[in-house]
Amino acid sequence: MGQLLLVRHGQASFGAADYDVLSETGWAQGRLLGAFLAERGVVPDVVVRGDMRRHRETGEAMIEGAGWSVAPMQVDAGWDEFDHVGLVATAPDLPDEPMDRRTFQQVFERATARWTAGEPGDYPETYAAFAARVRGSLAAAAEQAGPGRTVVVVSSGGTIAVVAAALSDPDADPAGLARLWARFNTVMVNSSVSRVVVGSTGARLLSFNEHSHVSGDTLTYR
Repeated sequence: MGQLLLVRHGQASFGAADYDVLSETGWAQGRLLGAFLAERGVVPDVVVRGDMRRHRETGEAMIEGAGWSVAPMQVDAGWDEFDHVGLVATAPDLPDEPMDRRTFQQVFERATARWTAGEPGDYPETYAAFAARVRGSLAAAAEQAGPGRTVVVVSSGGTIAVVAAALSDPDADPAGLARLWARFNTVMVNSSVSRVVVGSTGARLLSFNEHSHVSGDTLTYR
């Protein structure tokens, strides 16, 4: 069997002018993860990343921490996160004043509930389109994970949650998958790893949200 290691990016910069930049904690998380995987003998044949800065920087931090000598990371924009800022901006209950983390999270959860349910809205991307592009990128990565091969994918929580939901219950209807997605998406740790094995019967989820390499100040969710 081959395997995919799906890595959520390290902590980004909530509240900064540019969210799509790793914080110092995010860089540390990436290095810790790389060292953790290297200590366990993981040497990727391919590293794929989404086309966001936080994906690139997490990949660079991992490679540095692991000491891997790998080819340049492949870029697949299908692994990009959905536009959470644009999605929240469509919320009818958006407050006029700046939001702290707690308020933003509450508005975000209500907005994603409407989005995944397919309620009308001027969304940057529909949930159905988002899930479809992620499944396409999963299929492309799985093709590279032949017998004995390891593919590391650096992406985001929302995208990895799509994969986890789809592989956890392949027979679920769209509404059921959306509910699973919401549950997975809200608990993911920064720089966590979810393992997918790829064999003759296709891809299967082996583990979700592994994060034993981080603790204390390096354990973050946003």
